[in-house]
This record gives sequence, structure tokens and C-alpha cells, in this order.
Amino acid sequence: MSDARPLHSPRAGVPKVRGLRARWAFRLRAEIVIVLGLSLGASAVYSIVSIVARLTDTTPLAKQSAALNQSRSSREWLDFTYQFLDVFFGLFVVALALYLLWQPTRSGFRRIGFDLTRPGRDAASGIALVLVIGVPGLALYAIGRAAGITVNVVPSPLDTHWWTVPILVLAALKAALTEEIIVVGYLFTRLRQLGVGPWATIVSSALLRGSYHLYQGFGPFAGNVAMGVVFGWCYTRWGRTMPLVIAHWALDMASFIGYPLAVAWWPGLFAPPA
Repeated sequence: MSDARPLHSPRAGVPKVRGLRARWAFRLRAEIVIVLGLSLGASAVYSIVSIVARLTDTTPLAKQSAALNQSRSSREWLDFTYQFLDVFFGLFVVALALYLLWQPTRSGFRRIGFDLTRPGRDAASGIALVLVIGVPGLALYAIGRAAGITVNVVPSPLDTHWWTVPILVLAALKAALTEEIIVVGYLFTRLRQLGVGPWATIVSSALLRGSYHLYQGFGPFAGNVAMGVVFGWCYTRWGRTMPLVIAHWALDMASFIGYPLAVAWWPGLFAPPA
């Protein structure tokens, strides 16, 4: 008697299903590499190269500086144009991540909790995160400056024009959307689909967040890793990126726009080195 199974046996399709799953997993991994390579993964690589360059420079790390939101031109209208276009085109990778998460019956916005279904709760949660992250973050920066392991970060060296504050608000929004949508919403969703556990996802996302801030020194690296752990834990509990975006936006606006006040109040910590 032949022991060959009939063609319609359920086991006959097992290798095919496994093959489909393997190809699907490969596609997701490739997609993650592409999205990060177009955005914060590339920033992380450049940041690592930057910290190596800083550490091998003859100038001590504490006497170096890193400027954010720099002027792009001495001509006002051209500077504004460059600044606006940087924000505008920088958001396309965020749109790509949301598009890739889109499902036939569920939008990418709804899938990662980036919508207006719970505005009051999201705003309250975002404000709470600002309080939890903001003060310790400033303390870590000050400690890093005092210990000589953090460069002087100049968040808003733009010349003062009528459009300076609106551009800085938009720049803060771009940073918040890029980091929270991609490093949390998108990455957590894809890693969960690949079977990665929640804490492995939280830690890997936090390390990525810290790594693209390494150009500022080791204090901001540690602070952003801690922020990534808190934000990642909150996302696994809430399933929403909206509170994270609100908190990040508020923190960056305080940093970008409040920098001149910090220079005036604590020149020893925040004023650029001579």
C-alpha cells in the first residue's frame, strides 16, 4: 500500500505557507531598512561618525558646540524659503511610513493612534510626559556639560525675523512627527509583526533614538535613551502616538524658542564657548 498522501492533504500546503511567511518577513525587514535609511537610521550613522570626529579632535568635547536650525542664507527671503522647504520635504518620509501602515479597513493614522479621537486625554498625557521628561532632561544636559561629556547645543541660532518663531514651531513639529511616527508608531508595529517582544522593541527603539543624538555628546545620548524607554513603554500601554507627538513638540518648542532665555539666565551652561 502506498503511503503517499493525497494532493488535498492539509500538510501538502505547509511548505508553501512557510515560504510565504518567510518572504513576508523578508519584505518587512527590507521595508524597515529602507524607511530608516531614508530617515533616522541615516541620521544615526552620521551622528556616530560625528561623535568619533569630535572625540578625536584636539578641542575638548566640552568646548565644542552643535547648532540646530541654522541660517541657510544671509538673504532673509532665501533663508525663510530654505527653512520652510526643509520642514515640508522632511515630512514626506513620515507620510511614507503612514502609507505603508495603511490597511484596507484601517488607516495608518488610526493604526498607531495618531488621530483626534481622544483629544483631551491625549493632551493631558502629553503634558504629563513633558513634566516627566523635561526637568530630568535639562538636569542630564547640565550634568553632561559640567562633566565635559556634552557639547554646547545651540538650538536656535537663526537671526530674528518676523518668521523666526513660526519656523521654529514648525521645525519642532517636524522633529516630533518624524521621531514619534517612525521610531515608535511605525517601528513598533513592524517589529511586533515580526514577533519581536515588547521590551526588546522598546530598548532597540530607545537606543536608536539616543544614537541619532550622539553628535551632541553622551549626556543627550543617555537622556534620549531614557526618553525612548519612557515613550516606548507608554506606547505599549496606550497604543497611541498622539500624546508622544504632543509631548515631543512641546519639549522642542521650549528648547528652540526658550533658548535665548536660558542663555540669559544660565550663561555658564548655555552660552556658546568663546
